[in-house]
Amino acid sequence: MSNPVFSNSNVFGEPRRTGRGGTATAPQQAPQAQYGAYGAQAADAASLQNMYDAPAATPVDTKRLTYTDVIMKTAGLFALLVVAAAASWAVYDTMPLLWIGGMIVGLVLGLVNAFKKNPSPVLITLYAGAQGLFLGGISAWYNTIDPGIVGQAVLATLCVFAAALGLFSSGKVRVTPKFTRFLLIAMVGYLLFSLVNAVLLWTNVLSGWGLREGGFGIAIGIIAVILATMSLMVDFDSIKRGVEGGAPAKFAWSAAFGLMVTLIWLYLEILRLLAIFRE
Repeated sequence: MSNPVFSNSNVFGEPRRTGRGGTATAPQQAPQAQYGAYGAQAADAASLQNMYDAPAATPVDTKRLTYTDVIMKTAGLFALLVVAAAASWAVYDTMPLLWIGGMIVGLVLGLVNAFKKNPSPVLITLYAGAQGLFLGGISAWYNTIDPGIVGQAVLATLCVFAAALGLFSSGKVRVTPKFTRFLLIAMVGYLLFSLVNAVLLWTNVLSGWGLREGGFGIAIGIIAVILATMSLMVDFDSIKRGVEGGAPAKFAWSAAFGLMVTLIWLYLEILRLLAIFRE
């Protein structure tokens, strides 16, 4: 899996296998252990009829994960992110260190949340706020270079998200083991490239966009956007697995956090790609 939020989770991860390839399941009790030797005879007919007539329990009744939970949590976190980003943008000239602090805090909280087995609503909410401060500041910086580029990047991110969700929902793109293996290898390669480029820039060996200059930089940017889009589809598949597997409702926070991580990455890649392309 590409997103550690999902790949490190027993809820959203791939089902584990056991024996000769069979899926591991909980052991079943013998009928005698479940009901007793005379359980069926002792059952009251009226009680059985009431149970039969009662409406089926919904995921809400059983406190299981639903798509509505994920949508609501995701919308709430992004609303907070937008508010924090607007505030950071407004004070960009007078408090330039605010968005840098948001970047550092967001990175730390992102790592903590990504590897927690149980979601922490407080830490995830703080992450959304910190990332909002970071995105507001860096977006304001890009806007000083090329006014109007931020709105285009936001619109492009929403379009890519909608396209990825549509393709996944239609079944035209399936998340297979081969799909995830390719994505993992490609993302490791892209990470190594990004680290090398960052070191060359920090040591002043290169300037500007570093290895991302010109046509090669545009090609790398397009590849990064494709990888982020593929990662979104893997996230959708993980959430689907969690809902269909009856995961506890609290993991809606984990799902929302995972989507936020990928969407932020997608937005930053599109923003940088547009800036390089315009140069």
